[in-house]
Amino acid sequence: MPDEQELQTATNIAVTLAWAAGAVVAAFLLGIAVTKVLMRIGRRSAVIRDIAELTRMPLRAVLVVLASTIAVQRTSEQTDGWRGWLDHTLLILLIGALTWLIVGLVRVAERRAIARFGGGDVEINDEDRQWRRIRTQVTVLRRLATALVVILGAAAILMTFPRFSDIGTTVFASAGVLSVVAGLAAQTSLGAVFAGMQIAFSGAIRVGDVVQLEDGQWWGRIEEITLSYVVVRLWDERRLVLPTTYFTTEPFENWTRSATEIMGTVEFDVDFRVPFDEMRAELDRLLAESDLWDGRRGVLQVTDAVGGVVRVRIVVSAPNAGALFDLRCAVREGLVDWMQQKRVLPLQRIEAAETAEVVPRRSDSDGETERVASSLFSGSPEGDARAKAFDDTTERDDDYAETNSRR
Repeated sequence: MPDEQELQTATNIAVTLAWAAGAVVAAFLLGIAVTKVLMRIGRRSAVIRDIAELTRMPLRAVLVVLASTIAVQRTSEQTDGWRGWLDHTLLILLIGALTWLIVGLVRVAERRAIARFGGGDVEINDEDRQWRRIRTQVTVLRRLATALVVILGAAAILMTFPRFSDIGTTVFASAGVLSVVAGLAAQTSLGAVFAGMQIAFSGAIRVGDVVQLEDGQWWGRIEEITLSYVVVRLWDERRLVLPTTYFTTEPFENWTRSATEIMGTVEFDVDFRVPFDEMRAELDRLLAESDLWDGRRGVLQVTDAVGGVVRVRIVVSAPNAGALFDLRCAVREGLVDWMQQKRVLPLQRIEAAETAEVVPRRSDSDGETERVASSLFSGSPEGDARAKAFDDTTERDDDYAETNSRR
């Protein structure tokens, strides 16, 4: 049979748990009510609306932990044996919930900063260069602030343990050796972090920029910039993840660094018979009918004429890289169709060279005809002499062959 003290302890625990459960339910309902009130007020204030959206769950967590702590303290004595570990657990939960709430407020500040410097709306066209620069910088700052808040929260939790001071004393005593080891071990990571900060504030790349990497092997749009890596969304919807140090050590092309407008070329090898005025008229027609052309540039030039063909280069412009690629394909297709209709595709011409005049000489005993190039021994007195000498030699050879045959 349990004694009276154990029974009293069990009763106190049951009462405390009951009050704590009621406090948790009441705090959660209070959190829902606060969120609804903030959302109603947020109709007139964007800041309040963002706070209500981004701190909804952490606010409820803080209220629940606070209510549980108050209920435990009011319904039990400090001298109870189970109060020590329960109070410590609630304190850790409170620190974690407050850290979560502060992170939510940091996100609110990020959203408001982007909206303020981006023109009043968070969802702005990616072609806005100023907005992309602000978004990149604010996002990096938010990541830094979040990391700092989490580190401070973890440190605060560790400080709640009595033995942490002893551990800290030991660590700080060997800080000289540990700093060297940590510096060597984290050299790459720290380099990536500093590279991420450099990218964010130098403006070399921004979220939404179109870049070309590895000498044209990859091209896509910057989708995300963190302190350690950059995500590039390639044209075929794949994601290329690169360390931030890549963009501070390797050359790359940023097609939207100063503006999103861009120009490109289309080249053809055509026949010499092509009517260039008609070809230019066809190019103007194709560009005028295309919604991808921005009207800045549309030029046809003859850049070379060797090897039996004429090299034609067409320069067109578009509002962005994606539109330029589609425009180049459309112009190429339209002009190829036009050249097929005009029958001015490149032709390979072969002219026969002059052949030497060949005259029959006589037939030998086998019926074969000897031929002599008349142009070899004519045209000058020396040539005529060589021709006469050649004829005499040939006749003597024939007479000698006939005499031998008779013998």
